[in-house]
Amino acid sequence: MIVEHALLPVRPELTAAFEAAFAEARPLIASMPGFRSLTLSHCVEAPGTYLLLVEWERLSDHVDGFRRSPEYQQWKALLHHFYEPFPVVQHFEPVRTEPISAPPPAVTASAPNAQ
Repeated sequence: MIVEHALLPVRPELTAAFEAAFAEARPLIASMPGFRSLTLSHCVEAPGTYLLLVEWERLSDHVDGFRRSPEYQQWKALLHHFYEPFPVVQHFEPVRTEPISAPPPAVTASAPNAQ
């Protein structure tokens, strides 16, 4: 799995229009082979900054598949004019670590019933 990461700088006066255009563009990317999931979040401290995270099966699904597709041309027409400056897109692989498990439940001893 690959995670595409992009900080999207949108001019603050255009955030509502950007979010509406993104809602229209979302099905374009979601229809692509290798697409797994997408989240778009807005920054609390910096209005107009959005974090886009897209999960792909493989890097080539994004770079060679989506970016060279007619759907990308539609995505670009809908969204790219909102960015100032144009965002840097990076790709990440999850770090393989041991899962963190919860500690075992505490065992308490009780005194035998006194009779």
